[in-house]
Amino acid sequence: MILSANVQKIVFLALQTVTMKIYRDISHFHVEKPVVTIGSFDGVHLGHLMIIRRLKEIARQTGGESVVFTFSPHPRLVLFPEEQNLRLLTTLDEKTALLEKAGVEHLIIYPFNKAFSQLTYTEFISEILVDRLRLKTLVVGYDHKFGRNREGSFEVLQYLSSVYHFSVEKLDVLLVDHVHVSSTKIRDALQCGDIARANQYLGYPFRLHGIVIEGQKLGRRIQFPTANIQASDPHKIIPGHGVYAVYVNFGRKRHPGMMNIGTRPTVSNADNRSIEVHIIGFEGDLYQQVLEIELISKLREEQKFGSVAELRTQLETDKKNVLEMLG
Repeated sequence: MILSANVQKIVFLALQTVTMKIYRDISHFHVEKPVVTIGSFDGVHLGHLMIIRRLKEIARQTGGESVVFTFSPHPRLVLFPEEQNLRLLTTLDEKTALLEKAGVEHLIIYPFNKAFSQLTYTEFISEILVDRLRLKTLVVGYDHKFGRNREGSFEVLQYLSSVYHFSVEKLDVLLVDHVHVSSTKIRDALQCGDIARANQYLGYPFRLHGIVIEGQKLGRRIQFPTANIQASDPHKIIPGHGVYAVYVNFGRKRHPGMMNIGTRPTVSNADNRSIEVHIIGFEGDLYQQVLEIELISKLREEQKFGSVAELRTQLETDKKNVLEMLG
């Protein structure tokens, strides 16, 4: 993954870790000059890092402190509970860790519920940001919409800033290869198995966390034992079917590996999707351990072979390709 000089600067200036304070109750929030941005920040991607970089710059210039205001659970889970298709780039724990790594000083995780969803944009600004947080500066992205029915446009925000005496700044869209970076575009890339593009927009390798569960142990019979992974969060997006070059992190070590996402068509008639990873050079029992998997690149599509022997031959080729790719 090669980043432009401008994007590299965004990443470098944003990723300056501090010890971040986390608030789930804003009655405990007491900051003299909060410089705030609002949003879901799913993925904490390059576009988000651009906002955070500017947030920190303003905080330094004004003697204030950087604040990210986000929500839990995700608003769609409350507003559309009947929907079953919400897929997120990051879990709340992952998002929190990424925001801390980006150097955010304060993170507010506000409880999103029905009552909160009924607030008008003006009520949210006046009652929460101004009265409770004592907002001084608000930084928003190019597509800022907030409040009931997403009525809070930037034009409304400009008017409210004059009424409640805070400053506001809107940032332009971040373009990478002439395409604007967004969480939606990253999800689309992942679902297509385009890991390289997803990682380019994220600014880091996409990660899955999961616990190792009991499998059918078919891989052991062909000298390619696999760890069967159960994703740690049902709302975490799983990339499309295929075979991927990955790193597997556990026990403070980073191991090269190859992962299959799909239905194992050569050895199984099951219709449900499985996640299996072969950790190259590792022997041992990983049952019930939590693994972190970094997806680096897609090797090939999942395919059905005429025999298990043909499958094993292909896996040997995959292993060679992974080791060459990961160096």
